[in-house]
Amino acid sequence: MSDAELQNRQLLTHLADGQFHSGEVLGRLLGISRAAIWKRLQRLQESAGIAIERRHGKGYRIDGGLDLLDAAAIRAQLDPEALRQPLRLDLHWSTDSTNSRLVEAAQTASIHGLVCLAERQTAGRGRRGRNWFSPFGGNLYLSLGWSFNAGVSTLEGLSLAVGVALARTLEQLGIEGALLKWPNDLLIDQGKVAGILIETVGDMDSHCQVVIGVGVNVRMPAAAEAAIDQRWSDLQRHLAEPLSRNRLTALLLNQLVAMLSQFHRQGFAAFAEAWNQRDLCAGQAVVIRGLHSAIEGIACGVDQRGGLQLRTAAGIEVIRSGEVSLRMQ
Repeated sequence: MSDAELQNRQLLTHLADGQFHSGEVLGRLLGISRAAIWKRLQRLQESAGIAIERRHGKGYRIDGGLDLLDAAAIRAQLDPEALRQPLRLDLHWSTDSTNSRLVEAAQTASIHGLVCLAERQTAGRGRRGRNWFSPFGGNLYLSLGWSFNAGVSTLEGLSLAVGVALARTLEQLGIEGALLKWPNDLLIDQGKVAGILIETVGDMDSHCQVVIGVGVNVRMPAAAEAAIDQRWSDLQRHLAEPLSRNRLTALLLNQLVAMLSQFHRQGFAAFAEAWNQRDLCAGQAVVIRGLHSAIEGIACGVDQRGGLQLRTAAGIEVIRSGEVSLRMQ
């Protein structure tokens, strides 16, 4: 971390309580002038999109404060099964993409159990190369590395099993009505709340490493309205009390570790029923669009391997390709 990044972290950590702090006090904290504090805060507003209020005679504050990620707070809430795994928390103030960091690390080392988290992504990625809106300090950007001793054929349905783990996490928080959209989205009241991106590194026929990326909208800023071109929602609007991102992270890791242990033994078949119980499109008319064609039919849930079952005029077709787009009619 550069000196400038370290100073920015110190500054925002001090302002995270949502209270006013004078420029003089902040200047002493960083060893710079009050004028330099103002310039630094302006740059943070522009680069990270953090709304910082300046009031004469009181100083500066971040209205509502910041819920910053904390490795100790996350680890303190992990359950015994997760703690038995070699989980290593790697927190970043800012990164291009948590998935990209783990994919790069996997080229030369084991990433099994490595958890990459960031307050902000500058090049967050969704499925099929789409941009993932990743403002500072409001959402969850998490990637988990995991090793599999068999080839990628044994990973069928993994993204759907991750979706089940994510839905169960939200249910633990008291959030009802979260539904899964094949193959990798989670929605509440028709608004997208989370997405999943799975990437593999290594031998496709034997040992491989998997990067499980999860992006969750927790508290989206007003700027999201202009930045996202689809209907979305966030978790906070479905909760009466403020949601701790550290708690969310720990609960999700607990669910992911338990899911991966079962997935190793039984594959996606162990999660098919749970996924179908939360299927957004069950019984609905949908259109499956590929690169060169489109198929219309009635969504009939997923099979034991995670393929989407589609009732068409020709009978039941099973869609397994990851390069398709599903739209409800």
